[in-house]
Amino acid sequence: MNLRDLRYLVALADHRHFGKAAAACFVSQPTLSTQIRKLEEELGVAVVERAPRKVMLTPAGRDIADRARKIVADVEQMKEAARRSQDPEAGTVRLGMFPTLGPYLLPHVVPGIRARFPQLELLLVEEKSDVLLSRLREGRLDAALLALPLHDDQLHAEFLFEEPFLLAVPEGHPLAKASSLALKDLSQQKLLLLEDGHCLRDQALDVCQLAGAGEKSGFQATSLETLRQMVAANVGVTLLPTLAIKPPVARSDNIHLLRFSDSRPSRRIAMVWRRSSAMGDFLLKLAQVFQELPADLFLPSREQHPAGPGRTRKTPAPARRA
Repeated sequence: MNLRDLRYLVALADHRHFGKAAAACFVSQPTLSTQIRKLEEELGVAVVERAPRKVMLTPAGRDIADRARKIVADVEQMKEAARRSQDPEAGTVRLGMFPTLGPYLLPHVVPGIRARFPQLELLLVEEKSDVLLSRLREGRLDAALLALPLHDDQLHAEFLFEEPFLLAVPEGHPLAKASSLALKDLSQQKLLLLEDGHCLRDQALDVCQLAGAGEKSGFQATSLETLRQMVAANVGVTLLPTLAIKPPVARSDNIHLLRFSDSRPSRRIAMVWRRSSAMGDFLLKLAQVFQELPADLFLPSREQHPAGPGRTRKTPAPARRA
């Protein structure tokens, strides 16, 4: 048994297809298939159920693949630790972000990362939070930006910033005339929400529970942009994170944005990595770039999103930064 064969098994577990796994490993399909059979002979158990156009791992195969994945990840960390001992700020970082954060945060932070770490290769992965956590634990990501709280003693969470939510309402909605918004004002509202699996959905449901609001039935969006367009089309109201209304995001003239004046519902974002990671010291430095983002980035701007013709909106108080 060697590390190469374990990599082949991990690729097969990921792709569930001999051809795709072979392509991912840059070998021919017969080569990968032969090595998997040799691995089975050495272990004395079948790890793969072979069927036409379908590959499944046996129960033993799933366990062995999980162990192989950890071994491969540990070896990669050993190599990374050795390389970073020579040049800590160069190399590759695989960083995960969830879809309702990444597109809105990256334009503001990537220039700073490039300036601070000019030799760094940043590989970005966008997935839902549960997928990011799974890949992080498996060693397939070096770090991920996730919403707090997290409950895993094996992971370190470095707080980055707090991002307030705003209520987005159509131009003709009664709340569009309000100069401020209290959480209790949502008590009779039915909010448009994302589909299951998005952490923003869970966060919005928490706000709904506090306010006595509900979810609009018969509709679940697959993206934040779909929610925005549905509000603009007068389908309903929703919560938007502050970064999602900042340039370079295009302004929506048919949407009014209201800041909460009392409880300030928000989400807290952290950079998360394995406590065992050899990259911990460097990831702390990378996290500092996010922590140094200007505070007004997390404040809604009256100039960017006016209250509408003939109306003004009070300048919001600065958001709390933990």
